[in-house]
Amino acid sequence: MEQPNLTNLTDEELRKEAKRLKKKPVIHAFLIGFLIGIIVFSVAVNSFGFLMLIPLFLIYLLTRPSKEDEALLALIKERNLDA
Repeated sequence: MEQPNLTNLTDEELRKEAKRLKKKPVIHAFLIGFLIGIIVFSVAVNSFGFLMLIPLFLIYLLTRPSKEDEALLALIKERNLDA
């Protein structure tokens, strides 16, 4: 699914995107906790190895800020909308 150009969105559509953006940290926190649980379990059963790098890489991807999200927040601030 292709993301529409943010400058072409109406104020109401921007508010909907901002609402979606507020849910992201909760979902990311849950996923990061789940992945940390996988890492702790693998250390507990002495299986420290290459497969442990996969959850670490996924945690890195989840904590990295999205450029689309930053652009959306900047546009909302520019239009003086309450997010």
